[in-house]
Amino acid sequence: MEQQPNKLQKIKQLRPNGPRRIWDKLDEVIYRDKLEGSLLGRLAGCTLGAPVELWSIEDMNSLANENGDTFPPEDYWSNVPNPLELRYEFSTRESYTRDKLNGVPVDDDIVYTLLGLLITESHGTNFTTNNVGESWLRYLPYACTAEDITLKNLKAGHSAMTAGEIDNPYDELIGADIRSDPWGYMAPGWPEFAAEMAYRDAYISHRKNGIYGEMFFSAAISAAFTVDNPLDALKIGLSEIPKDCELANAINWAFDLAPKITNYQEARNAVDERFNGMHKVHTINNACLTLWGLKIGGTDLTKVIGETVAMGLDNDCTAATAGSIVGAVVGKSKIAEHWYRNFNDTIHSYLIGHPSFSIIDILDRFNKQASQCLQ
Repeated sequence: MEQQPNKLQKIKQLRPNGPRRIWDKLDEVIYRDKLEGSLLGRLAGCTLGAPVELWSIEDMNSLANENGDTFPPEDYWSNVPNPLELRYEFSTRESYTRDKLNGVPVDDDIVYTLLGLLITESHGTNFTTNNVGESWLRYLPYACTAEDITLKNLKAGHSAMTAGEIDNPYDELIGADIRSDPWGYMAPGWPEFAAEMAYRDAYISHRKNGIYGEMFFSAAISAAFTVDNPLDALKIGLSEIPKDCELANAINWAFDLAPKITNYQEARNAVDERFNGMHKVHTINNACLTLWGLKIGGTDLTKVIGETVAMGLDNDCTAATAGSIVGAVVGKSKIAEHWYRNFNDTIHSYLIGHPSFSIIDILDRFNKQASQCLQ
């Protein structure tokens, strides 16, 4: 049997044993604190990593020394180069710094979390990949790598079921797994269903390990609402992807090596050695760094996202995912206030017709979806 299938039924046949569903119903008090922690952790990790996305460790360390900031960072950067340059045609680079932060600045890692919510509000949690395509055409003005090619193919009239496989060399890069969070938020304690929603979303743009990355992290985020250790959430996430796929093999290797990984430099060295030549924004190498960021930081969000950003590669993506997982484990009450103090109940967005969102409103809307999902 093929070990890396693209069809959900075959993927399910190749999974190892797992809990599938942990929560039978929603405790809204517990869920709300953990949901807020998870969302704030994602927003903080992304905002910290965005100004130094794909930077080398040496360049990040130099910036910290020049600023007088700690490294790995324990707060947002105090200054960044090219402060008035725009990211995603909207937010200046300085708006990601601690003194200029006023609302969560734009980033695709955050936009896709919001887009996932819009998809389910329009089509329900049993949405189809075709519904994802409709939503992309409605809300996305532009995209990157696999998503960019897919969006162009959709606009050219290709179906959502084929748009991701036409002239797309990026179909195993990280673009799908940065879209993991909404499915975990809406199916807390139900990793199997979170992974299934992730599959339907991922299929529009990715194949094989690109799909598995979104399924893995969605299941892990779902499980993170139910565990005390972030690494236990990742182990549950593994139970929703083929046990012998490349991603699973890499994650198992990362678990085996985890006791020896004590800081960002050791993590990066290990990934560079094992995955020499792999694309900097590939699903697999970045997933290993995410795991080690959670291992090093444990339940301390500051240490988790600081160490993960310091590892480099696609470090706004990895820190956002790591922050989402640890935030769901510990809840908002265990997150240092400086990470969200200046979010001011606002997420800036480049989604068509949605220049900003209220964080409180987004939490209410995810809460509503989760209540319906687990009723």
